[in-house]
Amino acid sequence: MGKVAIHPAVDHGVQQGTPGFSGGRLRCRCSSNQVEIQVDSQVAHNHACGCTKCWKPQNAVFSVVGVVPRDKVHVTAHGDKLSIVDSSATIQRHACTGCGVHMFGRIENTAHPFHGLDFIHTELSADAGWDGPVFAAFVSSVIESGTQPSEMAGIRARLSELNLPPYDCLSPALMDAISTHVAKSKGLLAA
Repeated sequence: MGKVAIHPAVDHGVQQGTPGFSGGRLRCRCSSNQVEIQVDSQVAHNHACGCTKCWKPQNAVFSVVGVVPRDKVHVTAHGDKLSIVDSSATIQRHACTGCGVHMFGRIENTAHPFHGLDFIHTELSADAGWDGPVFAAFVSSVIESGTQPSEMAGIRARLSELNLPPYDCLSPALMDAISTHVAKSKGLLAA
């Protein structure tokens, strides 16, 4: 039996980032007039995501997505092709209307713990140096996109083999950040 496929960017091992790497360009998958995004930051909290909202390349079980500061994301070409996938979603995913690729996701709610961060898919960049994923989130959610429950043990084992600890929420550090934000907004912790 072959190895369980997770995502083309990790199936042959997770690549480490380059120290001092400060970003690059993301391009949609259109053959011409590509949407281009300049990201002036290394990605943080990059992870394999099993949710049903994130963009995944064809035949991938998970997406690979991380965050960068919002002010480090700049549309540099063909921004007129971008459209929000679901305006009612917390993360406003800006996708290319030509190829469907999600170029970046933005949270507009200023009270949200992740406001100020944009979600990106580093696989859309030809620039080497991006930090690879460090965990897997919303692992059980892949069942909601058609994965058989009987496959989950193999998926979790493969994620662990790739050193991507599998969580059915976000990583403990991110869950702590969310709870800290909520506690501060309620006045339970000093701001």
